[in-house]
Amino acid sequence: MSFSFFKPSRPKTPQEVTKAIKDSLVALDTKTVVEVKALEKALEEVDKNFATMRCMLCGDGEVEPNVEQVSQLAIEFCKEDVLALLVHKLPILGWEARKDLVHCWSILLKQIVGSTHCCVQYIENHIELLDFLVVCYDNKEIALNCGNMLRECIKFPILAKYILESASFELFFKFVELPNFDVASDAFSTFKDLLTKHSDVVSGFLVAHYEEFFDLYENLMTSSNYVTKRQSLKDSRKNIQIASFHIFKVFVANPNKPREIKVILAKNHDKLLELLQNLSLGKGSDDEQFEEEKEVIMKEIERLSRLPELVS
Repeated sequence: MSFSFFKPSRPKTPQEVTKAIKDSLVALDTKTVVEVKALEKALEEVDKNFATMRCMLCGDGEVEPNVEQVSQLAIEFCKEDVLALLVHKLPILGWEARKDLVHCWSILLKQIVGSTHCCVQYIENHIELLDFLVVCYDNKEIALNCGNMLRECIKFPILAKYILESASFELFFKFVELPNFDVASDAFSTFKDLLTKHSDVVSGFLVAHYEEFFDLYENLMTSSNYVTKRQSLKDSRKNIQIASFHIFKVFVANPNKPREIKVILAKNHDKLLELLQNLSLGKGSDDEQFEEEKEVIMKEIERLSRLPELVS
């Protein structure tokens, strides 16, 4: 008598996991989505396959992930365009699947095949995926998931550079003022990373787009919505304003800032000093530090404005 039916099933290969995920995501087509029962079944299949993906990439708590399988899964995801499907199907996915995807996303981006981050290179070749993730801040159901995925992308200079130079970047000035405070705060975290993670990339961007950027940034810093609408959340409001100041401080306080940035600061010193002069957080230990840092930044701008080689 055979008891073979009690044997555990053979673990799926990266190729099999990729095919299962691709098939289940493709099944979330327009026809399926409008049929409630069909959609529920399709989403259950996605949840099951995403759990398998997470186990392969992260381990199961007892067994560590197989490094070769992790790399192979990343390769297969790129080859079969699963990365694009993961992004485009995000708005339809259930809560558990979105959580698994966010957890796996950073692991996928870190995979190096040969000398290349294969998933990062895939996104470079399908750059519209970044625009899609940015625009998803308008969908509060998935905004925080997309924010996490974007910040993982921004860790790579080439992807951060694209977002900064794309039309999508201006949307952040809108997103940080959204009425949903959690979404607005998350958007600000992404905005901050874009402007502070890679100094060379940001310097190049500011040199090329300083006037447009500063007009938008000044409007943000002085917006009544940005400043007063959050008074019921004073601590959070302070954190956001401190983060805003920190973004600006990075450019000014950097002792190795490029000459182009020095010229911009010197030529615009009147406008910058006026904005900083009017920026105040009130009283408290953190606020005292803020005021001290603000004074240092203002003195640096004044110093630059007096250098003939910068303003001539």
